[in-house]
Amino acid sequence: MTMAENGNEGRPAAAPQTQSIGVIAQYVKDLSFESPGAPDSVRTRTAAPSINIGVNVQSRGLPNTELEVELRIDASVKEGEQVVFAIELVYGGLFKLNNVSTENLPLFAMIECPRLLFPFARQIIADASRNGGFPPLLIDPIDFVQLYRQRLAQMNAAQPRGTADN
Repeated sequence: MTMAENGNEGRPAAAPQTQSIGVIAQYVKDLSFESPGAPDSVRTRTAAPSINIGVNVQSRGLPNTELEVELRIDASVKEGEQVVFAIELVYGGLFKLNNVSTENLPLFAMIECPRLLFPFARQIIADASRNGGFPPLLIDPIDFVQLYRQRLAQMNAAQPRGTADN
């Protein structure tokens, strides 16, 4: 296509601006490890414990197209009703968003940024459980797209239905 054909006589077509994320910083905002039954809880077990893991993502915009994202992971390991150990981690990231449109901001905040944070948070959880005297707790990869869709569905279900005007 020539310059005249695209309607911009004398000017080349503008290149589309690429959306991108820059990582400014990553940090532990809060970390808690509890082993209420120690030292008995670190002994060899006969039955497999139950593991419960909860994940939550929060974000807030900051000036200068910066975004803070917090990945919260709560993990508890129980034998019956007794807590063997529990870990709570809030792992934060400060990101610089480049050329991200307003409509795409939630996708970056709730999917792409947590995806970048997760491997580091996973390692912190594994190290904390190992340092607490247990085998490392290795969390399976998280599908942040599915997590985002579930959150949207919950928000849509919670919105009150409008009444039809007659």
